[in-house]
Amino acid sequence: MQDARPAPTGPLKGLRVFDLTRVLAGPTCVQMLGDLGADVIKIERPGAGDDTRGFAPPFLPNTDGSASKESAYFAGVNRNKRSVTLDMAKPEGQELAKRLVRRCDMLVENFKVGALAKYGLGYEQLRAENPGLIYCSITGFGQTGPYAPRPGYDSLIQGMGGVMSLTGEPDGLPQKVGVPVADLFAGLYACIGILAALRHREQGGAGQFIDIGMLDTHVAWLANQGMNYLATGENPARLGNQHPNIVPYQVFATSDGAIVLSIGNDPTFQRFCEAFELTHLLKDERFATNAARVANRQLVTDTLTPVMKGKATDWWIGKLEALKIGCGPINTLKQVFADPHVQAREMVFEMAHSAVGKAKLIANPVRLSETPANYRIAPPVLGEHTDEVLRELLGMGDADLAALRAKGVI
Repeated sequence: MQDARPAPTGPLKGLRVFDLTRVLAGPTCVQMLGDLGADVIKIERPGAGDDTRGFAPPFLPNTDGSASKESAYFAGVNRNKRSVTLDMAKPEGQELAKRLVRRCDMLVENFKVGALAKYGLGYEQLRAENPGLIYCSITGFGQTGPYAPRPGYDSLIQGMGGVMSLTGEPDGLPQKVGVPVADLFAGLYACIGILAALRHREQGGAGQFIDIGMLDTHVAWLANQGMNYLATGENPARLGNQHPNIVPYQVFATSDGAIVLSIGNDPTFQRFCEAFELTHLLKDERFATNAARVANRQLVTDTLTPVMKGKATDWWIGKLEALKIGCGPINTLKQVFADPHVQAREMVFEMAHSAVGKAKLIANPVRLSETPANYRIAPPVLGEHTDEVLRELLGMGDADLAALRAKGVI
């Protein structure tokens, strides 16, 4: 029997996604679609499932505080999805997949280039029967180019895409970002592409193929640093916690910790100097403009370091906020989730979970006034909705399901 759950709402209500993604980039994309109301059918390997089910510990806690068998990593990007186990290596599994795709508006996958065609699930094979299908492939390097056959991993893309060369202390090793940003950006760009393709179809167009390469999306978000290189032909240097184009815009030590100071323009720098008895700096041409401060970065840093270290973090934050000067503490995650603003914005919520009782999850940050994110389905246990989906979409009965299960197809 289908569990009682809230009805889908949102701008994608009534649309269905055939989800062949795993790990992070694809699931990030599809979770957003699910939050916006789409019915997501997540296909997983029988007995194994999405790789991230094994990316643990940590595990979600049970209600008594003990560790469950449900990966916290998996739970972070797999809500609002119905898990169906299906062995697509078997002909019967391939046929079931094709039948399900016929009932779907979108297919999202992150297999290697060409891998799904051998199962009869390539774009050209499927669009003949479903010309309105929006088919999004997320790969490390896209469908074309010399690297197309290669597998893509977040740290590999961060290295090849340049951000590691920009991250870290000037005299230290290149550093990757502390969360898998290459995966996350690829997923978000994929979601944008799918929404654009849906709009095109709404206006009378056909479905289409969307080619997302993680290296492409990584290069796209090099942003100001990418443009700095294109404008000068010079590789930007690693600056640690400093900004390449704005000074002072960095981390400073305080008497009891550290603070981020973000002075974004000359009037703000003037206000800062006037408030803290540093007006003599305004008469020094090396400090007078942002361009001058960038050219004299080390002098600015050395001059302000003892000033900032003279007071505690809370003292600085109180004074700087009153002056409307950008600043903030460097919070641990414990402090982030305890922050009154984060709590007021309800960035953490709980969902009833079939395996652990209740699960705490991070909320969708997109705040839509008329169609807010709709949390209906907790991150599923493996195969939790197999029978439900095959009954609902393909009209299967008990005997059909038992036969498929006996063959190891589901």
